[in-house]
Parts: sequence; C-alpha cells; structure tokens
Amino acid sequence: MKIAMLVLGSLIVLLLGALVAASYYFYNLAIKRNNKEFLSNNEDLVQISDNKKANEQAAATLTEVAQPTPVEAVGVEWIEDQSYDTWTLTSDDGLALVSYFLPAKASTNKTVILAHGYTSKGKDMGSFAKFYHERLGYNVLMPDDRGHGSSEGDYIGFGWPDRKDYLQWIGQVIKVVGDSAQIVLHGISMGGATVMMISGEQLPRQVKAVVEDCGYTSVHDQLLYQLKRMYKLPAFPILPATSLLTKLKAGYHFNEASALKQLEKNKLPMLFIHGSDDLFVPTEMVWRLYEACRSDKEMLIVEGAGHGMAYLIDKAAYEKKVIDFLGRYAAG
Repeated sequence: MKIAMLVLGSLIVLLLGALVAASYYFYNLAIKRNNKEFLSNNEDLVQISDNKKANEQAAATLTEVAQPTPVEAVGVEWIEDQSYDTWTLTSDDGLALVSYFLPAKASTNKTVILAHGYTSKGKDMGSFAKFYHERLGYNVLMPDDRGHGSSEGDYIGFGWPDRKDYLQWIGQVIKVVGDSAQIVLHGISMGGATVMMISGEQLPRQVKAVVEDCGYTSVHDQLLYQLKRMYKLPAFPILPATSLLTKLKAGYHFNEASALKQLEKNKLPMLFIHGSDDLFVPTEMVWRLYEACRSDKEMLIVEGAGHGMAYLIDKAAYEKKVIDFLGRYAAG
C-alpha cells in the first residue's frame, strides 16, 4: 500500500512538473516579449488568392519579419519620410510608453489612433497612416504597445492591459488637438481586438467611431484555436495553467481579456472588417463579434483575403467603406 502511494505521489509530482514546464513554454512562446519565430513562414499567414502581387508582398514580409499582419510593413518607409513627433507617457503600472504623432497638413480636429498587431510596432501601420493622412486629412497617432517597439514591457498584453494605455493616449490627443477633437480608433489583428476592448470602457465624448480589422473574440479563444491548429493539443490543462502563469507574471488571465464582453458595453459605431480566407484569426469570429455589438455597426468581408490582407487585396473597397462609415460618424 505504501509503495503504491509513493508511486502515485511521484506520478502526481511528475505530472505537475510537466504541466508547469508546459505552461512556461507556452508563456514564453506566446506572451513573453521575444522573437516569435513560430510566425515565420506560417502557412496561415500567406495569402492564397488570385492576387499574385499581394501574395508576393505577403510572402516577402513573412520572410523578413515574424509578424502576422504583413500589410503593416508595407508603409514603413513612408512614415520615415514624414515629419512626426515622438510622444511618451508612463502607464498606470509604471512602464515608459512611446507613440508617434503625425500632424495633418492642414489644421484639423480629426485624429486617428492606429493600433498595431502582434509583434509589430506603431510605425508598421504606415499604410493606414498614409490613407488617413493623405486622403482624409487626419492627424495620426501610432503608439508602440507595451512589449513592442520602443515601449517598455516584457510581455504582450494582447490588447487587455493595453486598453488602459490607449485611454491615456486618447487623453494626450485631446490635450494637443483641443476639446473639439474628433477621434477614430482603427486597429488590425491584435490591434483590432485592442480597439474593441477599448470600446467597452468609459470613453470621452471626443471618441466618435471604431474600425476593427481581423480582431479576435478573446485571448482565450485565439490561443485555444492556435493550440489546436498548430500543436494539435487539447486546451486542458495547458491553457488554464498558462493563463494562471500569465496572471502572475503579466497581470491578466485569458478569459477576462474578451473583446466579446467589451462589445456588449460598447456605445460607439463600429465597423468590422475581415478576410473571407483568414485562417489565423478565423473568419467565423467576426460574426460572433458583430452579433455581440449592440451599437450602430457595419461589416466588410473582403473575398479572398487572408489574415491582415483585406487592405492589400481590395484597397478600393476597403477605403470606400471606411470613408463612407466615418462620413456618417466623424463628419464636420
């Protein structure tokens, strides 16, 4: 009997040890700030369509940098050719954060705050910055999220702690632009989830509308999907263990980081954009997000577009939809 108990106890210790090791492995893989090599040459991030040029751009970007939103890298050179200001602030938990402010060519009260994707940085949103700056005449603010770019932080927040950082950036825009500011939030991938998470907070009246592109329903749902798709592993017990470790090391757990729950509180007009062929953040998520939103809302599904590729695949339709949408809610 004693031998059996010792064997059982040893087995339990081994299993717990293996679980702890697995949770640290997946924390380091997905949450900790480091090079995300698993994104390089990920087939779910390579656009499959008849648009050969877009395919080549996506493939080249994925070869050069490990990030799941290849469209972001296209406009970096344009940003560096502009005269922008560097802003800083200290987050509520003491991190030094950095953002880049590009004033409009003509004085305006309109500003877009662009939220970048996983492993990216603010200036990677150059394609969208150029669109808002040149076509719409907006000021543009491009934050580096915590754990990204020039901002401090040793973990990735997946949009949840970041939402509070963006509240501070919104406050800075209002201070600079003035009380009459009209602010639009536009995010892609993790940035899409971020702006949805922001939308559920108490926002100043100056925030007029939100555009989210290929964001996920929640951190739990996205990591569960990737755990099954990339590693063929069940959620339990790895995901709950990694979530607990993330709570201890980064201050949030996966289930609370929910765009779905935040959208239930959102009162802002919301434009949802997604590619029909998105295999990284599956297209079915956007329908759940759209259903959860109780405010004025619109949808654009870009046929043939993979993850983060909607703008490259059908730029004309994308820009027209955004222009029409903002014309209704951020006019004047």
